[in-house]
Amino acid sequence: KSIKSTWETLEKKAKELTIARKNIFGFIEKEILSDLVQLGMPKSRLEIKHEGLQDFTMNGKDTISFLFSANNDMALNEISKVASGGEMSRLMLAIKNLLRKSKTLPTVIFDEIDSGVSGEIALKMGNIIKSFSTSTQIINITHLPQVAAKGDAHFVVYKYEENGKTLTSVKLLNTEERIEELAKMVGGNDYSEASLKIAREMVQN
Repeated sequence: KSIKSTWETLEKKAKELTIARKNIFGFIEKEILSDLVQLGMPKSRLEIKHEGLQDFTMNGKDTISFLFSANNDMALNEISKVASGGEMSRLMLAIKNLLRKSKTLPTVIFDEIDSGVSGEIALKMGNIIKSFSTSTQIINITHLPQVAAKGDAHFVVYKYEENGKTLTSVKLLNTEERIEELAKMVGGNDYSEASLKIAREMVQN
């Protein structure tokens, strides 16, 4: 009797979870695609696919997969099989944005979420990440000057040797140091006056 009762409870809870998931699919697809338009992917398509399972798992009695296409003429397929590095970065940013809105996270850490993008798209990603900081503390690891310039504070991670050991440290940059660091990100260690000018404009904007 105990086993039968528990099994019935499991079936009921799993069914409720499946219904709740299906009811939110459309909203998730709409929100993610809206962010992707802002990030320069207006032709993107996203479909959340549901499959029922015979047995229970830790997450219910169904499995969910995300099918994606960046272009109209490309068939929908699993994200991992069709998304390029830059597309994956933008998708992850859109998904993180959705999670941030729904869970009121105190801190979000982005570890090179902007890899594979550059130029205008990098600037747009920087603006979106900046907008997150109005409600959430953002710690963002990046190699893109367009993104780094949007932070309220700029830290640089560096290595040095001491007593024959290689050590790593972090330094908070002042305004001039920040401009120099951004200039390096723009034009390399042997940066020019032009790179410094671009860096100053980035900080001011």
